[in-house]
Parts: sequence; structure tokens; C-alpha cells
Amino acid sequence: MTSAVTFHANSDAGELPARLRPAGTHAPKLVGQAAGPFNVPADTGKGPSLRDALVTGLLVIYPTVATVVAIVAGLFLASVNGT
Repeated sequence: MTSAVTFHANSDAGELPARLRPAGTHAPKLVGQAAGPFNVPADTGKGPSLRDALVTGLLVIYPTVATVVAIVAGLFLASVNGT
């Protein structure tokens, strides 16, 4: 059974209030407020430490060594198999 429902289009339903600013003006900025719920630490002016260099070296060197070891192991296993 089909029910007949009458829909009334309300032209005001989709309209937003006109709160546009003129094109020549800029939006107000909040000065001195942090960009989130965290505090930005002050810049201490120190350069990279030995710990930073070691971690970076580990992150760069380990994948390279692992790739070379995997290739050498693959070549070794292929030669042992006789192919």
C-alpha cells in the first residue's frame, strides 16, 4: 500500500545567514595563543647531539646492511641449489 505524503518545500531551510566579510579585509587573528592543547618548548639553540647522530646513523645504515645481507644470502642459496 502506498501512502501519499505531501512535501512542502521551505525555501528558508537551506539558506545561511549572510555573514560574509568584504574581500579587502582580513580575518582577525588571535595573537599569543598556542596552536593547540600543547605548549611549544622554547628553542634552546643547541645543535644536534651525539644521540641524534647515532639514531640517524642507525636508521640509515641498518636497512642498507640488511638489504645487502639479504642479497648475498639469496645469491649464496641460489648457488648452493645449483641453479
